[in-house]
Amino acid sequence: MPGILTEIQEDLIQGTGPQIRELTTRAIEEGYSASDVLRKALMPGMEEVGRRMKDGEYYIPDVLISARTMQMALEILKPQLVESGAVQAGTAVIGSVAGDLHDIGKNLVGMMLEGANFEVVDLGTDVSAEQFVAAAQEHEANLIGISALLTTTMVAMKDTIDAFQEAGIRSQVKILVGGAPVTGAYAGEVGADGYAPDAGSAAVVARELMGD
Repeated sequence: MPGILTEIQEDLIQGTGPQIRELTTRAIEEGYSASDVLRKALMPGMEEVGRRMKDGEYYIPDVLISARTMQMALEILKPQLVESGAVQAGTAVIGSVAGDLHDIGKNLVGMMLEGANFEVVDLGTDVSAEQFVAAAQEHEANLIGISALLTTTMVAMKDTIDAFQEAGIRSQVKILVGGAPVTGAYAGEVGADGYAPDAGSAAVVARELMGD
């Protein structure tokens, strides 16, 4: 891998924000496309951050720092990505289910999905099944990310998935679920397409669901 892309990837992993702005700008000036910087530096960097989180080497504060660093690079790249017509991985609508006001994990997932080249529509917390469906239709989403951090709100996941079925658009979206009390078995019970135990895994599973 060319040197400057390696530097960008390492800065992302380490979370050195100001430096990544300079390196990203320099990479573009040196002739690298925005797509190259995204796919060969930022995306592998976020995958490594996700791996470290999964393995217990990184914790939420570390991931937040790297995710914010990635955002700094994306601010520079987005105009070029739009201009070049770079193909995104998909459009993801995410939110915490009705009755659940927790958002740290959901926010991390959103950042990781952006790093994986998704357009992310974050509905926030306490999102009703109807709001999920309406947002999916409005934004023509192909991925829905549903989070629950309480055992008492987990039931809303099934309500939300059922709402997509009732609206006649269940086959048009892949539904990914996660949150502290959620398990792979529960994801299967409620009819989700995928389950992620943490933010790092969410981005990987999301790309798999999109066929990448």
